[in-house]
Amino acid sequence: MFKSIESKNNYVRVFLFMVLTSLLLSDALYAQEESGELMKRDEIDSKYKWNVEDIYSSSEKWEEDFKWISSNFKNYSEFEGKLGESADQMLAMLKFDQKVGVTIGHLHLYAMLSRDIDLGNSDNQGRYNKLMAVLADVSAASSFITPEILSIPEDQLWKMVEENKDLKVYKQYFSNIIRTKKHTLSKDLEELLALSGPAMNVSGEVFSMFNNADIQFPTIKDSEGNEVKLSHGRYGAAMYSTDRDYRERVYKGIYEPYKDYKNTLASMFNGNIKSLMFNAKARKYESTRTASLDANNIPLSVYDNLVNTVNENLQPLHRWCALKKKVLGLEEFHPYDTYVTLFPSVKKEYTYEQSIEVLLEALKPMGEQYISDLKTAFDNRWIDVYETKGKRSGAYSSGTTYEMHPYVLLNWNNQLNDVFTFAHEMGHNMHSYYTGNTQPYPYADYSIFVAEVASTMNEALLLDYLLEHAETKEEKLALIEKHLINIVATFYRQTRFAEYEQLTHELTEKGEALTPDKLTELFGDMYKKYWGSEMVMDDEEAYSWARIPHFYYNFYVYQYATSFAASETLAAKIIEEGQPAIDKFLTFLKSGNSKYPIEVLKDAGVDMNSPEPIKSVVNKMNKLLDKMEELLAE
Repeated sequence: MFKSIESKNNYVRVFLFMVLTSLLLSDALYAQEESGELMKRDEIDSKYKWNVEDIYSSSEKWEEDFKWISSNFKNYSEFEGKLGESADQMLAMLKFDQKVGVTIGHLHLYAMLSRDIDLGNSDNQGRYNKLMAVLADVSAASSFITPEILSIPEDQLWKMVEENKDLKVYKQYFSNIIRTKKHTLSKDLEELLALSGPAMNVSGEVFSMFNNADIQFPTIKDSEGNEVKLSHGRYGAAMYSTDRDYRERVYKGIYEPYKDYKNTLASMFNGNIKSLMFNAKARKYESTRTASLDANNIPLSVYDNLVNTVNENLQPLHRWCALKKKVLGLEEFHPYDTYVTLFPSVKKEYTYEQSIEVLLEALKPMGEQYISDLKTAFDNRWIDVYETKGKRSGAYSSGTTYEMHPYVLLNWNNQLNDVFTFAHEMGHNMHSYYTGNTQPYPYADYSIFVAEVASTMNEALLLDYLLEHAETKEEKLALIEKHLINIVATFYRQTRFAEYEQLTHELTEKGEALTPDKLTELFGDMYKKYWGSEMVMDDEEAYSWARIPHFYYNFYVYQYATSFAASETLAAKIIEEGQPAIDKFLTFLKSGNSKYPIEVLKDAGVDMNSPEPIKSVVNKMNKLLDKMEELLAE
């Protein structure tokens, strides 16, 4: 029951990465790095800074709750071995567990937000670190709960639930534990697996350290002939440069260290798969994929449906490749040509205040209540807007914290992409807000499987609004291009990653050795299949397996594509059906974990076991391409 803030923090960070890379190389990256000092936090008007005092009025109040956790988490031992004695004893444990969980949720939210607005502040960093240390102790102290609940005969457990009205709210919670009974081990073995966790995560941690800290990229000449040392950020910006020779230099340069260290990186890659195989086998799962999807009770058929349906519908991606090659006037189309804009003259800017007005208009199809709740967030300092010295980069929503509203981090730069990022994050924010305000504690969160639906829904509605109100043909074309790039990056690209991840795991489970050359060959073949004959694949692209953090996330990436497909389907329903579809979607936003995520989506009107939601994205891409070709022909 205790909701690990460590796993919640992982979600926030994974989502932060998604914003920066799943949508990949977005409009904000047109802007080159600017010189000059960033503003200091005390130079920003308070209305643009989130108000952490909503959580704790002072750091001293935070310390009071931290001391309570530090002193009382050991009280879990009072319940160990007694959960089957009576309904009252079970309920007492669950109430204590909830108090611990809610308190840690508030402690974590305050510590994370305080840290992220100034990463150089040692007090904030120290507060966060000591909370993480205590969290490990809390997790160990509460680890007996699931095995002990499973040791209670089912008929006895359900009798306890029926006899006590306060336990009835936990029906779904108990059902989910029973569902995974055959994969839950004894208390001693669960403790052993927990102890092995840090060792099992070494491959991913080493890759992260290598990819973010130790890797050394070469120096190349920029468009003006200046010597510049490559970095992840400069690579992203360069892929939008209209200087093709510069794009090619950056592209080839960024892959040099990955090729040089291919053996080491292949060892990390294989080590991660073997760690997941160990856990899957220890818990008696047939495969790593089955183990991963079973956490949220997602059938393998959902994953297979996505991959198979996308493979049957690669034509729009091939069509986009051919169209872009033609408009750019290229004899050959290469991977470093995929993100450069066809319409570089369109550079419309938006202030933060203008973006609020745009969102309130664009999201009107969601209904009056949704708009009113958005205004509540805008007017009450739930959002930290501007980049300041020491502030964490990127963007995120803090997610659901019981008995507390969510927060959003931005780094506003007046770009069109900032408006889309804002819409995306407010989708998460409203999802968390409605879930937290509607569901009881056991279900006051939502699965990552549905986490991107609300956010990409907002983006879809924003795009429709901006297209309808575009002032010039060029602006319309640029907006269509943006959406096409998002479909490529979030739908096709992530499905390709998911297919590659599945293939490499299955080959390993069959006992085949994934050498660096084999990993490279498999990735290159799949890239060529997805992009089609118009793409001339450079040798470097085949080494992308070595630089993609997604492959250390344990069958995470397919959910980007399924969420994208679900949101496209639901957005169309809202536009076509109006209030009935809105009501279903708002119910979806409020459902949390009260049902399994596949059922929550089905209630909203989307069956992810069906190819129809996948085809809705395919159809949308074809319509956008039709419109682009029509406008270009005028």
